Amino acid sequence: MNIEEFRSYCLNKKGVTESFPFDEQTLVFKVMGKIFTITGLERLPPEVNLKCDPERAIELREEFDGVIRPGYHMNKQLWNTIEIEAIPRDLLLELIDHSYDLIVSKLTKKLKEELDKLS
Repeated sequence: MNIEEFRSYCLNKKGVTESFPFDEQTLVFKVMGKIFTITGLERLPPEVNLKCDPERAIELREEFDGVIRPGYHMNKQLWNTIEIEAIPRDLLLELIDHSYDLIVSKLTKKLKEELDKLS
């Protein structure tokens, strides 16, 4: 998967916005105002940070050594940095969904209700 496909997939998820809150190279995707993925557009090969269950994060890092690493500039227990062209597409889609779902599960009741109302 390339970075444009990644961007398109993220934007098609309910309640997602994109922005450049840090600088013009760091693209951030949020669901209901909460970050679920970050990518540095200058990074080659393309990499993204995705939130992950801590136990699963360790397993992924062991299985995909060097391609999935502790999150760059993030809480290393909860975030992974992933070379998106180096892992199977299905796995990347699953990890995007997982990150999104983790963030949605922590939203307030009010934000979850607002998200549910979106088409």
